[in-house]
Amino acid sequence: MGRRARDRRRQQQQQRQERDSGGDQAGWAGGYPEIVKENELFERYYRELGIVPAGEWPAFMAALREPLPATLRITGYRSHAKEILHCLKEKYFKELQDLEVDGQKVEMPQSLSWYPEELAWHTNLSRKILRKSPQLEKFHQFLVSETECGNISRQEAVSMIPPLLLDVNPHHKILDMCAAPGSKTAQLIEMLHADMDVPFPKGFVIANDVDNKRCYLLVHQAKRLNSPCIMVVNHDASSIPNLQIDVDGRKEVLFYDRILCDVPCSGDGTMRKNIDVWKKWTTQNSLQLHGLQLRIATRGVEQLAEGGRMVYSTCSLNPIENEAVIASLLEKSQGALELADVSSELPGLKRMPGITKWKVMLKDGQWFEEWKDVPSNRQTQIRPTMFPVKDEEKLKAMNLERCLRILPHHQNTGGFFVAVLIKKSPMPWNKRQPKVHQKLPQRTGDTEVTAANSNNGSECITEEPTLAENEESKKMQELQNSDTEQSKKEGVCGPPPSKKMKLFGFKEDPFVFLPEDDPLFLPIQKFYALDPSFPKMNLLTRTQEGKKRQLYMVSKELRNVLLNNSEKMKVINTGIKVWSRNSDGEQFGCAFRLAQEGIYTLYPFIHARIINVCIEDVKILLTQENPFLSKFSSETQKKVKDMAMGSIVLKYNPDPEKPDDLQCPIVLCGWQGKTSLRAFVPKNERLHYLRMMGVEVFKAKRKEEESEGKTEEEVQRGLAQTEQGMDVEDKEHDLVTKMEAEIGEESSRSPVESSAMEVENKIENLDQSSKNDNSHVSQESKDTDTSDVKD
Repeated sequence: MGRRARDRRRQQQQQRQERDSGGDQAGWAGGYPEIVKENELFERYYRELGIVPAGEWPAFMAALREPLPATLRITGYRSHAKEILHCLKEKYFKELQDLEVDGQKVEMPQSLSWYPEELAWHTNLSRKILRKSPQLEKFHQFLVSETECGNISRQEAVSMIPPLLLDVNPHHKILDMCAAPGSKTAQLIEMLHADMDVPFPKGFVIANDVDNKRCYLLVHQAKRLNSPCIMVVNHDASSIPNLQIDVDGRKEVLFYDRILCDVPCSGDGTMRKNIDVWKKWTTQNSLQLHGLQLRIATRGVEQLAEGGRMVYSTCSLNPIENEAVIASLLEKSQGALELADVSSELPGLKRMPGITKWKVMLKDGQWFEEWKDVPSNRQTQIRPTMFPVKDEEKLKAMNLERCLRILPHHQNTGGFFVAVLIKKSPMPWNKRQPKVHQKLPQRTGDTEVTAANSNNGSECITEEPTLAENEESKKMQELQNSDTEQSKKEGVCGPPPSKKMKLFGFKEDPFVFLPEDDPLFLPIQKFYALDPSFPKMNLLTRTQEGKKRQLYMVSKELRNVLLNNSEKMKVINTGIKVWSRNSDGEQFGCAFRLAQEGIYTLYPFIHARIINVCIEDVKILLTQENPFLSKFSSETQKKVKDMAMGSIVLKYNPDPEKPDDLQCPIVLCGWQGKTSLRAFVPKNERLHYLRMMGVEVFKAKRKEEESEGKTEEEVQRGLAQTEQGMDVEDKEHDLVTKMEAEIGEESSRSPVESSAMEVENKIENLDQSSKNDNSHVSQESKDTDTSDVKD
């Protein structure tokens, strides 16, 4: 099978090379020479609508035909964001100076002028060039590794705008209605954790997506940030259920302070990266999606708190998907909503105001200016809400010019639309919503939350639209259902969901909260000297029966949501792992070791088993598998001399008197043995910390034969396994397990003396060691359960 896989791989690479050689710009554009970037109907439509200022049409079309620049965003809330920025500017960007790839000069990366604190950058390097160019291999590996760590995100520039305009504070309750793949969700999580000294912000993010499989991609994105304040759910956004929370013993409807409504759209603003849109674009896409977009936006404002802010956005330039939806929403809100003036926000961002006049066109090119002109046989395709408001006074009061349209040629971006809505009062059909104040039942024993729990006797509070609203919604849904398949054929990004709530996909493990008197917690509390303020009621497991192997943690506010909505909400994932069971850990005083994933959340509550280490100690910990205590500084050796074996915290505090050293704190999970001290940190985090300390970790390209071990079938099988009802938090556990299995003697050479290749290879060996059944394991570390940490 290995030879066949290699032959198949070579054949595919040969085909790609032949395809990519078809045009002068193929290398930069990602290899689409066969697609002609022309669409007469597109040009006719947007010329007529006049969304591009006079005289700028050639520049607009020229920009659409150019490949989209690669953009990246540094995770802003991390204490070492400045260190990463410094590393990028002083090392990797400088190496790009005067560099030519395929005969073209590489432009120096530029920061996005409108993004705060220089935390977002763009470059003219395409993904293909980054992957294939030997000169850029170091930079590419840096991007891949730091992305997996969650320290940077490779995200389109215009996609960064909606979260910024949402104006999030750490106490806000946030709903992301159509969240996958999750780059905007990651921004929202960052904003919640703006103050790193607060491990549990009062706010949270509920990230929803209708597609069960895409929810797992969303989990992967959110998980990189290790937040206890994120929950991923799987619902149709247009009918996402009302949730309830406990407020002083009463159940009340959960209204959100902030809602991100980034709806499925035709995606004609993405032509620069989604080349297929050129040949598939038609006005039919927008006509089909308008109803769904309006329903999702309506459901969003229903769940928005008074005084709250909702951002509606699309990656489309079409007013049918943009201004028409906003105008319809404003009209039926009867003054409950208003468009916010955000002209002073994000200075430096070039934008066009929203338009107030537009027409509707069928895919055959036929125009309609008013609903009354639409023949009866076309009224299933064209709806009244697609037309602009005719009443000039009403139109003026809507302030549609406050919407933002981003045109590609203004700042070398994709096309985008954003509208910021403020809710001033309840929606007209919700003004007399029922309120239920009911004492919650007392809970004893393990508290379990599953998607299939029976009703706990509480009355559900719903917000019912008027009869007219129901009729209009029903028509919209019928229209949407009939056009779903056509949408897929036309290349619509994000196929519209059906009107029924989709509770399908893989069965999830239950969420079981630890009861207050669980005997499991006492030894943990004692071993780590946890602060009395530690919120132990927020601990949960994903095991209904048997031994609890992993302990996870959520914030108090998310616990409230989970406990009160199990019967109506399909939760895909929540919580971060904070402890893992070590089967023989009792002999060390505690059966659970610390998990790196949740160490920054746990650290403020831990008062024992903390060892402060110097920067040279950190380098040893990150480059050697199981270094002897004799290799560490004398201060570290003294600190561990009288400490019992077991899980520990390794803390590095920067020295302001040594400005050349790393100037941000590091907290690592470790294990102290009889004669050794080691860190349990995933590979990419190790590489990240070493980079920040100036240790080069570049890995040379391996031979093609060595990188072709997995067949396509194995890759697909692995993806399917990830999507099944596995505990998503445990995906990194395999990596840690492999690191734990390799405990052998090191060479006497200092890691600082090691070459760049040796440093990388040592870390690589941690991954490979568990595959070798005869790998050397020291006597004091042997254990039948390789997932446990012992020394």
